[in-house]
Amino acid sequence: MRKKYTILGLFICLSLQSQINETKEMNEMWGESKASLEALKNGKGKLFDEGNFGMFIHWGLFSNLGGIWNDKTYYGIGEWIMNPRVANIPPEEYKKTAEDFNPSEFNAKKIAQLAKDAGMKYIIITSKHHEGFAMFDSKASDFNIVDATPFARDPMKELSAACKEIGLGFGFYYSHNQDWTAPGASGGPKKDAKGKEVNFKDYFYSKCKPQVREICTNYGDIDFVWFDTPGDMKKEYVIELVDLVKELQPNAMMCSRVGHGMGDYASKGDMEVPTRNIEGLWETCDTNNDSWSYAWYDNNFKSPKIILHRLIATVARGGSYLFNVGPDGKGNIPNIGVEFLEEAGDWIKKYPQVVYAAGSSPWGHALPWGDVTTSGNSLFLSVFDWPKDGKLYLPGLESEIESARILDGSNNKEIVFEKKQDWTVFEIPHKKPVKPVSVIELKMKNEASKTKVKNDLGVYPNIAATLLVDFGEVSNAEQEEIKWMEKFGEWKHVNQVSNWKDNGSVTWTVNVQKAGYYYIDLNYKGEDRLVWKVVTDEGVVVQNQQAATEKYVSYNMGIVEFKGAGTHTLTASLVEGNRNTSSLKSMLLKPTN
Repeated sequence: MRKKYTILGLFICLSLQSQINETKEMNEMWGESKASLEALKNGKGKLFDEGNFGMFIHWGLFSNLGGIWNDKTYYGIGEWIMNPRVANIPPEEYKKTAEDFNPSEFNAKKIAQLAKDAGMKYIIITSKHHEGFAMFDSKASDFNIVDATPFARDPMKELSAACKEIGLGFGFYYSHNQDWTAPGASGGPKKDAKGKEVNFKDYFYSKCKPQVREICTNYGDIDFVWFDTPGDMKKEYVIELVDLVKELQPNAMMCSRVGHGMGDYASKGDMEVPTRNIEGLWETCDTNNDSWSYAWYDNNFKSPKIILHRLIATVARGGSYLFNVGPDGKGNIPNIGVEFLEEAGDWIKKYPQVVYAAGSSPWGHALPWGDVTTSGNSLFLSVFDWPKDGKLYLPGLESEIESARILDGSNNKEIVFEKKQDWTVFEIPHKKPVKPVSVIELKMKNEASKTKVKNDLGVYPNIAATLLVDFGEVSNAEQEEIKWMEKFGEWKHVNQVSNWKDNGSVTWTVNVQKAGYYYIDLNYKGEDRLVWKVVTDEGVVVQNQQAATEKYVSYNMGIVEFKGAGTHTLTASLVEGNRNTSSLKSMLLKPTN
């Protein structure tokens, strides 16, 4: 599908489109080489494939600024503060800030212990971000934390040692294409200190490749080298870096952001949890608040429930979750972020089988109450929104269940269930047994990864169900993914339908558990007022006019009746309004009781 971006995001479209292309190439490669994929999973990819949860750390010179330059706060991702599109700090002025960078409270063992307590299996940290400052002792450039700051220590050496001591994997992030202070690099000065014009080749051989050699040589065995934003970097340079890593660190995994489809696994878009299952080895990287690096004002931390929801959803789609924290200029991770990670980790300790070495959901997508992962002969139902009427509904399960129980420590409780048409209905307590997530284990007669499911979208009698346009059949309109920023660098991702033609429509096939009345909400954006129509296969019509804004908002359209249970269709179309700017994201069906 074609990608579309807002004007605000144009400045990094080249890098982002490159990332999209690399992911596509990687997925195609895996589809053609399942044997190679299995070998990778059983070899150097074992930690990545089975761990499913890692800590990302964005830490650098920018952390000491915390989003402030010349007494002005710049809102958005803090690690971009130097960039011309943010504070536009001249390279020489930015370099001088190193004189005040002294993370005297940095404690590598404390950070490693937090990662372990949070249930994470490895740490990947920024050794050099786009602004070019090395957080390690570099002989290739004196713009580094040992030579340029009063701290004068190599925190990467301390953290790598702490990870090895505690049994965590370890790896480095390295920005190989962008370097805003290095002459010749992408985004860097065009002339060197002597006024001589330089190019990317000069940067590559004087700084980039030597520093990659340093991080692959001076820290023992490492598990990851995480390159970023290849942009239009020539393939020949990417090949050199890949070959260098393979030579020096043959067991290190590289993500697809190295460029030109040469990584070991795919890295999805920032802050993106896919809606469908994806084959192969892949990850999504997310952050604990809005900025990746520390920003003084950014207190919008993800709660333990949200962390677990996004982690389990990623694992259920078949991927691994790389979750970022941003230490401040003193080297401390903000307390709220620490507390929330520790609470999430306490839950994971009770239910490790839900996350580690777990397989993807047989349903291929999330369910209204939560998600499903697999292990051995078990399906694990992670229930975030616990039904209050004592019934949990599971649509389309065709494989045979041997037993069902709620996992609650020593008080594991068997629950009864019955088949109603092609739904399985479980009798559960009215009160949620465990917060923030309760787990129901279904022991299957056969291997859980081979569970057969009639993969309909369910309409539930006791909980609202969202029908994303991703799962509809689009006619005479365009379905495409769009990305935009709420704040600078804070990416949002939506599959949507727009550019409506005559008779344009989205049709969903649904499995209705119980006949009756349901409210319909449509989530869309557009201009002025829009008239939408929804028609069922039974001839029931809901048509209404509601407001529209430039942001996606849910509007109640009315009540639809399903006259019988079973398979039905719902078709949404735009009756009146600007067809080019009207964008439909989803339909929500809510029981009226």
